[in-house]
Amino acid sequence: MTNEPQMPEPSILLIGTLDTKGVEIGYTRDRLRAFGAQPIVLDSGILGEPIAITADIPREEVAVAAGSTIDALRAAGTRGAAVEKMKEGVKKIALDLLGQSRLDGVLCLGGAEGAVMGATAMKALPLGVPKVVVTPIASGRRPFGPLVGDRDILVMHSVVDILGINPISRVVYDNAAAAVYGMAKHGSRFALDKQGKYVALTMLGNTTKAVMHIRDRLAERGFESVIFHSNGVGGPAMEGFAEQGTFVGVIDYTTDELSDSLVGGFHAAPPDRLERVGAVGLPQVVVPGCVDFTVHGPRDAVPERLRGRPAYYHNPEFTLVRLTRDEQVEIAHRMARKLNAARGPVVVAVPTRGLSIPNVSGGAFWDPETDAAFLDALRADLRKDIPLVTVEAHINDPVFSERVADEFLRLVMGNS
Repeated sequence: MTNEPQMPEPSILLIGTLDTKGVEIGYTRDRLRAFGAQPIVLDSGILGEPIAITADIPREEVAVAAGSTIDALRAAGTRGAAVEKMKEGVKKIALDLLGQSRLDGVLCLGGAEGAVMGATAMKALPLGVPKVVVTPIASGRRPFGPLVGDRDILVMHSVVDILGINPISRVVYDNAAAAVYGMAKHGSRFALDKQGKYVALTMLGNTTKAVMHIRDRLAERGFESVIFHSNGVGGPAMEGFAEQGTFVGVIDYTTDELSDSLVGGFHAAPPDRLERVGAVGLPQVVVPGCVDFTVHGPRDAVPERLRGRPAYYHNPEFTLVRLTRDEQVEIAHRMARKLNAARGPVVVAVPTRGLSIPNVSGGAFWDPETDAAFLDALRADLRKDIPLVTVEAHINDPVFSERVADEFLRLVMGNS
């Protein structure tokens, strides 16, 4: 009988504002200890004094990590200014602990400010490090980007406010502690297979059929596809992994995030969308998939300024609204400008019979003149050594997706 070495129990960074959440953090710390974990309590509070618990990393130390002092933060003038500074200290300490191999997971209990401070640290940590935020702002009609960003953060609704140990909160805290401990003890960390040939693709429901076809075509040639939802987060996440060297190339098939950034839709991405892959020199095939629309909420929540335009009711929660000719031409200008700066090989492929599901003859978005104006502007602006391939097909037609796959294979393998 062999004696297998015992893995050390995970160290869990437990973040909270101890001046208001000391009792609740203390309870959760004890639950983690009961599982066998080694909790490290970080106090992200600013104003009052810690309640019922002594931090392993006191607020004074967090403030210094932020390049300030706790007294200076208390005198910052506004609560927001103090939190803005303090969250940088929380992030720095989390990264320092990770670098010292003293961090195997992170758990935060917090209201609005406390949750944002904890989430700031989590968003700086790599994929696979367990990250759980428990907060009452995890539900309701509000954006969750500040809590999740493009990381694998689990946001858990506290149901009740984080004040007191009661039959409801006890269950929530127990399960949150169990979740982060279980992930830290038995979960997986991201480790790139150096022998793998990974290709990033972007997709929405409007382009699923085509992307599935490309995935299968690439698999025949030994490439594994990693597919990102082009919803304002997926595209930037893909670009971040590209910068880390995860992919041999990119097929940016669904670039609607440019449209939402222009018009102000749900899928708006940061200003550098479509620039970061080119900056690292990766081969890429770019398709203007779904740049003919912008994404908004239920039909009665579409902004007044967009009402009266052609609309497509994608589902009860999302309404797609057609771009105007001027807007789509502006997208062409932006796309060309971004791709012209690419350091690696680029091919642009455009289907001339529609860029989305409703953009078909007789469909709500069918407007061949506007799509032609987009193509003309793109062709005029694009760097002359960047091939612009057009196919007389719809974006989901197999003949087009097959051509895109072949263009990509030609870039990375030199095969026709």
